[in-house]
Amino acid sequence: MPIRAAVDIGGTFTDVVAYHEHTGELLLGKALSTPRDLIQGVFDGLTAAEVPLDELAVLIHGSTIVVNALIERRGARTALVTTAGFRDVYEIGRINRPDAFNLSFTRHRPLVPRDLIFEVPERMAADGTVLRPLDEDQARATARRLARLGVEAVAVLLLHAYRNPAHERRLGQILREELPASYVTLSHEVSREYREFERTSTVVANAFVGPIVSDYLGRLAGRLRREGARTSLAVMQSNGGVTDVATASSQCVQMLESGPAGGVVGTIALCEALGYREAIAFDMGGTTAKSAVIRDLTFPVASDYFLGGYRTGLPIRIPCLDIVEVGTGGGSVAWLDDADGIHVGPRSAGAEPGPACYGRGGTEPTITDAAVVLGHLAPDGHLSGGLPLDGTAAHRAVQGLASRLSLDTTTTAAGIIAIGAAAMANSVRAVTTERGLDPRDFALFAYGGNGPLHISLVARELAITRVVIPPMPALFSALGMLMADARLDLVQTGVRTLDGTDATEIEEAYRSLEAECERTLHASAIDVDQLDFLRAADMRYVGQEHTVTLPAPPLLPGVDGADALKRAFDAAHEQRYSHSAPGEPAQVVSLRVSVVGKLSKPDIAKVAAGDTAPPPQAHKGTRDVVFHPGDGAVPTAVFDRAKLLAGNRVTGPAAIEEPTTTALLRPGDRARVDEFGNLLVEIGA
Repeated sequence: MPIRAAVDIGGTFTDVVAYHEHTGELLLGKALSTPRDLIQGVFDGLTAAEVPLDELAVLIHGSTIVVNALIERRGARTALVTTAGFRDVYEIGRINRPDAFNLSFTRHRPLVPRDLIFEVPERMAADGTVLRPLDEDQARATARRLARLGVEAVAVLLLHAYRNPAHERRLGQILREELPASYVTLSHEVSREYREFERTSTVVANAFVGPIVSDYLGRLAGRLRREGARTSLAVMQSNGGVTDVATASSQCVQMLESGPAGGVVGTIALCEALGYREAIAFDMGGTTAKSAVIRDLTFPVASDYFLGGYRTGLPIRIPCLDIVEVGTGGGSVAWLDDADGIHVGPRSAGAEPGPACYGRGGTEPTITDAAVVLGHLAPDGHLSGGLPLDGTAAHRAVQGLASRLSLDTTTTAAGIIAIGAAAMANSVRAVTTERGLDPRDFALFAYGGNGPLHISLVARELAITRVVIPPMPALFSALGMLMADARLDLVQTGVRTLDGTDATEIEEAYRSLEAECERTLHASAIDVDQLDFLRAADMRYVGQEHTVTLPAPPLLPGVDGADALKRAFDAAHEQRYSHSAPGEPAQVVSLRVSVVGKLSKPDIAKVAAGDTAPPPQAHKGTRDVVFHPGDGAVPTAVFDRAKLLAGNRVTGPAAIEEPTTTALLRPGDRARVDEFGNLLVEIGA
């Protein structure tokens, strides 16, 4: 019987969701991540879910391996080969100063030192014509020098290769001949957009992690075969789709946000079932909290990703989940700076040793320890896999911080929770308020191992009144991966001023990209059925530097499609910046095409119907919970979520427990169980 499974490796836990394609039965597993050998965590999760490997047909995998390797700068010894005269583009970057008033501001730090950046004579014009042929003798001499230096990876960035990649392709052939054991990546294979610094940064990042990721995926596929799995390994991408191992190994940076992308895909699927068009996806795990906005049921994609943040980070120019992430998760450590100011995160206790309450050697206070102290989590409860919580260790860790602050333990724990909630609320504001959106207009979907526990406080910070907590929230990102389809994105820069461009020319360019997308997807190792194409355009007013990305309207023959594109751009500019210039000429800078290949996916199951009052077997008693230190402990009803029925209503204060997480209703909150088992929470004042 074929089984489809998804594995999501996080900083603290590895989550597994699998389902039988014929019966629809779901298998769930959660295991502590194994940072020293991530593959072991995958198999620990499959074992916890009791997945029979000999029946496994497809395994979709999402991992933090790429983003961790880049942030920790734990990659291959990488060289960069570029056009003569442009050796310093990567180090110079942009001349802007994002943090203008910070006297201690530091610029981005390149992944490749200058002594490993080499030039080759050649030159393409911006329109793709050859100004200077590639000097193949010099290129081969450079390749042999790289071989003597023992580089493990080579990134190639030639000027304007996005318009004409001929020189890059030939240089790539020479490098692969002279360095057969090295990982070689060409810029046009990863990005076909202009902006040389961003393209350089992207191709260097891909080369930097390429050997690690390709080796990891190869070892994972090999162990699956040795363990008896007859499966095709698929990889979750940052664009919300899945791809095969070969593509993922050559375009590793596409895995940057593969885990969070699964949660957003799952949120979209749930929105469709509930009849919502817009939502905020909020994912709080053990290490970070992430927020993304869903509008009109579309996956939120940004063209730029800044590794380490916009101010000092390196840009990665790929279609990527438009997400804001903060270092605030259940394992985030509370600490004091030199002035005795308290901070929560971004440093995390991770999976090893984990929060103090895990009883695995951790001693520093974390958000999860504070939750145990306040009774938000049962001090004598258990985590997935039977790991018991150590309430005494949690109190000891928080008390150590409290003594340094001259506060009592309860007040300190409440402060840790409040600081964390404020930071997480700021991540939501970054994708809403800072972009002209009112968060109160959206439903807030909370998932991740810690999302349901803290979402009521986060929602109060934002004045949001509607919260949705899906079933299996701690495994929701893995479930979302099973909801994903195969997807490929292509972007092609070619600046066109609309006043001098016929709509037929743009239509033909779109069709050419669509044909290439279709060929590439059909050539992959993933079998797809129906193909859907999505079109978008990067546009700007003449004289502007930066662009706005917008869905492209239909460009019909005989109709002035250029006018339709201009009107759509004016509207998008107005929405983004609160002003537009309909009388000014506009340009199309880049055309974007995405192809989505439909894959089979599990149905969202319904739960049995019940009365308004939860059944007696759903009651687990009460425990004392502190919501506000001044109010003291409040007797709080505790429910077993698995035994709640559709139509049941629960009024806060209440704790709704399940094996992998706890949903906390604060006083004034009201929750209703819908037909799919979601908790629809109305947040109190």
